[in-house]
Amino acid sequence: MLENIREKSQGVAAKVILGLIIITFAFAGIGSYTNSVDTSVAEVNGDKISQQELEQAFQQQRNRLTQQYGEVFETFLNDPIYLNNLRNDVLSNLINEKLLNQSVSNLAIRISDEQIKKTVLEMQEFHVDGVFNNDRYLALINQAGYRESANFRDYLRVEMATQQLTQSLVASEFSLPYEAKLASELRDQTRDIRFATIASEQFKAHVTVSEDEISAYYQENQNRFQYLEKAKVDYVLLDVSDIVNTIEINEDDAKAYYQDNIQAYTSEEQRRVSHILIELGDDAETTINELKNQLDQGADFAELAKENSADTFSAENGGDLSWLETGVMVPAFETAAFALVNEGDVSSVVETEFGFHIIKLTEFKPSEITDFDDVKDEILTSAKNDAAQNKFFELKEELSRVSYEIPDDLLEAASVVGGEVNTSDWLTRTTDIAPFNNSNVLSAVFSDIVLTENLNSDVVEVSDQLAIVVHLNDYQAAETKPLDVVKADIENSLITEKANTKAQQTVDELLASLVAGDDVSARLTELGTSFEVNMNTPRTGSNVNTSIVKKAFTLPHPSEESNSLGNVVLTNGDVALVEVQSITAGSFTDEASEQFADQLASQLARSAYSAYIGSLEEQADITRKLGTSVDSPF
Repeated sequence: MLENIREKSQGVAAKVILGLIIITFAFAGIGSYTNSVDTSVAEVNGDKISQQELEQAFQQQRNRLTQQYGEVFETFLNDPIYLNNLRNDVLSNLINEKLLNQSVSNLAIRISDEQIKKTVLEMQEFHVDGVFNNDRYLALINQAGYRESANFRDYLRVEMATQQLTQSLVASEFSLPYEAKLASELRDQTRDIRFATIASEQFKAHVTVSEDEISAYYQENQNRFQYLEKAKVDYVLLDVSDIVNTIEINEDDAKAYYQDNIQAYTSEEQRRVSHILIELGDDAETTINELKNQLDQGADFAELAKENSADTFSAENGGDLSWLETGVMVPAFETAAFALVNEGDVSSVVETEFGFHIIKLTEFKPSEITDFDDVKDEILTSAKNDAAQNKFFELKEELSRVSYEIPDDLLEAASVVGGEVNTSDWLTRTTDIAPFNNSNVLSAVFSDIVLTENLNSDVVEVSDQLAIVVHLNDYQAAETKPLDVVKADIENSLITEKANTKAQQTVDELLASLVAGDDVSARLTELGTSFEVNMNTPRTGSNVNTSIVKKAFTLPHPSEESNSLGNVVLTNGDVALVEVQSITAGSFTDEASEQFADQLASQLARSAYSAYIGSLEEQADITRKLGTSVDSPF
């Protein structure tokens, strides 16, 4: 089929048609770029949440869960339903954040400069040896993407205002002394119980299952008896780590590489600058010009910065912004700073979106070139890696060409790239064995071109250093297992189900007898069991089956008029008859009272916060553009 397409695409008519198609797409493309496309995932009272915001928050949440749960969480990532639900949960959190920010604005909650300054000075992240360090502060906020202190200050103002709102919600909640007393007595309460466990296994001998029942169960539950779709593929891997071992680099090549990449071994000139910032306002330009005149007349730059600069953090250090690197400050500021040549030089007034600046060069380090001998080993490694990477891209193109031109097998493709044809184990659509744990590779394995047309796949770039092409070796379609294969399993399931039902019916009869005041000891003996008594059973930490304990603590208090009885099905299918004979309240101490008061206040605070968010959601105009969550098999 591919050969036919290739042959028929060579004619004049075909080329004319292709040209028209290209022109059409070109104009369509231009049109699409001239119109803004709304890629937001939600809108909250007119404020949009972008796809980029969602993806960033989703990746952060995914990383947190991976670190917390490790491989257990990784198994969930194979379930598209779970991933969809997780993405919707992250979007809900972003919507809540947006609602809180809007509420802060509507309530006119404000954070003063002094509050922000105090907060920053107290943040341990910016401390060195227990003391606030301005260099560390600037380095960390720049690393986080805040090009100037004012940007970080604005971010912090929003965060602190939101925190002030949430704290006002939670801090107003409290618990009363009697509530703490009741909670303490309930937590430490113990119960004297007796219970008898009736094993369902003993009823299996008296259970029969007909052929009709087995057949009916099979017909109703065929989705449980499926062979998964499987494929086994031949494949050729192209790996940079293999190519690098074939690369030879001599010293002359290393020196040539050194010269070609001299910038990588040249340190940039560095400037340490201080500045005075006057924020935009009615008198800003007049003020900055007056300060410039004072500097021209010999005034001390550091003193003027301390007294006048709106950048309060650098002002405390005489306006010092530490060492300046390219790409950190806004262009106008950076251009003026790098125009200063000699230590002590002062710029003219510079205007940016943050206000008016005067900049002073306090230290200067010229650029330096590292000697070849000092970086020779590093260069040899880098040159080999670069050569291998270039060879990788060349071989990938060759692999793509040959596997396309000779699509019936991979022998020729493997030969031209110096590789070999390997064969995979059986693969499913959720395979997690490298390199088949890559979604693009699995898509290629189960594509129509591989499964249906029995041709080589496209070359799939797993990463910048690994590529693969696959060809079908063997295939097993998804199908229902024959009844003969699963008959024994179905029969055992039905026998177990009937035995469990019989056990439940037996316990119901025993329960009715106890309620009527009858002695059931003899009947329990016939069933191979008897009552076990466990005194002072706590809610947690008992050696009694947890399902039995949980049931016991849901039963009512016993009285002279009625017994406190119930039954519970255990995880293994057995059924337990449970009776609470007496209840002892937990002890109450001042220490327990304080502990429970804090716990209850915390619970009430969470409820208040949830209720507030709920009220904001009810009043808001919210549009979600993601699919809703659905039930997951996990």
